[in-house]
Amino acid sequence: MFHLFSKLLTFKNYYLRSMKSIVLLGAGNVATHLCKAIYNSLGFKVIQVYNRNENSLAFFPSALDKTYSLAKIKEADIYIIAVPDDAIVSFSESLLIKNKLVVHTSGSVAMEALSDKNRKGVFYPLQSFSKNSEVDFSEIPMCIEAQNESDLGLLNQLGNSISNNVLAVSSEKREKIHLSAVIVNNFVNYLYQVGNDLMQEQSLSFDLLKPLILETANKINTLAPAEAQTGPAKRNDKKTIEKQLHLLKDSPYKDIYQDITNSILKKYNNH
Repeated sequence: MFHLFSKLLTFKNYYLRSMKSIVLLGAGNVATHLCKAIYNSLGFKVIQVYNRNENSLAFFPSALDKTYSLAKIKEADIYIIAVPDDAIVSFSESLLIKNKLVVHTSGSVAMEALSDKNRKGVFYPLQSFSKNSEVDFSEIPMCIEAQNESDLGLLNQLGNSISNNVLAVSSEKREKIHLSAVIVNNFVNYLYQVGNDLMQEQSLSFDLLKPLILETANKINTLAPAEAQTGPAKRNDKKTIEKQLHLLKDSPYKDIYQDITNSILKKYNNH
């Protein structure tokens, strides 16, 4: 029994020594969800979270080491910058560490924009994050990039420890992915707001539209977007289009309707 216990203890010590350490730099939505995902992963451990605003660190587990001082950032295998896009470049320059693997989580910032003081990489989760909305990281595509094969391999290991879909993409391709994501996520959600406003003008509930929204979203699982497209513009139904434009004649949303309608007409009817 003692021999078995000794072997288990030895294995545990080996496992702990072989775990790769991560420091999260930032305390926003992406960092919060990444911390949760990596906590449940195999082979990687978040050892510290940094944020200049000490109050934001309260969202992280009490047992996790936290700091708001750049001078107190710990030694780690990977440093993940999760700050707003427009702060990534200056923040990477402000880091006191050197010759370490430093990656950012942005879809729109090029890897080369990071400071030359450290080895560069990208660890971009293709998802929209809200602090109080849980996500299943195993379903989130992880887009990775690195300057050398060794670092790319390490990011691939990290990605596979939390996701079932990891792909290496260049900064150029990632920027196009992010552009597409903005359109299908942010733009579509804004159109929900437009629909909600139009419903409220008639004292109607947005809930009436939710079954339609869900059905349209579910179609994408089995149909290409072109196959799922319906509506008056797809049918070239000019009478309905004119009627709806008349309904919007005093609305700030008339131009949106007209622009999208014209785009659909051009796509499907060569007009």
